[in-house]
Amino acid sequence: MELSNLSPAKGSKQSDNFRRGRGHGSGNGKTAGKGHKGQKARSGAPRIGFEGGQMPLYRRIPKRGFKNRNTKEIVAINMSALEVFEDGSTVGVNTMIEQGIIKNPKDGVKILGNGKLTKKLTVQANAFSASAKESIEALGGKAEVI
Repeated sequence: MELSNLSPAKGSKQSDNFRRGRGHGSGNGKTAGKGHKGQKARSGAPRIGFEGGQMPLYRRIPKRGFKNRNTKEIVAINMSALEVFEDGSTVGVNTMIEQGIIKNPKDGVKILGNGKLTKKLTVQANAFSASAKESIEALGGKAEVI
């Protein structure tokens, strides 16, 4: 390997063949795409959203509440949705995705007690409501928290 053979990794360097301020023939000469005079033509133009000293929009609008960054988005599934599985089978998050019950498990899956379940299933999920766990175990199945 020699210094003359070095080149940037493929895709890491973007094409910069658009040379500004190189005469009228280039199509981007004279003002080099900055228009005629004014604050935006100068170096050190203000940041995006600057309104010339007027109170900016993002500060004029009232703020309400906050976004908790530690919140988890849990997908809730009713027990009636588990009726599609065969008696005695093991139901996990992946099997629910294959059956089309859920599309995106996000941060977890919780089984709720709504609806009737008539089959003995081993259900593996992140959480269960008390009524769901009770009715799964009443049919002889298992409610496993993963």
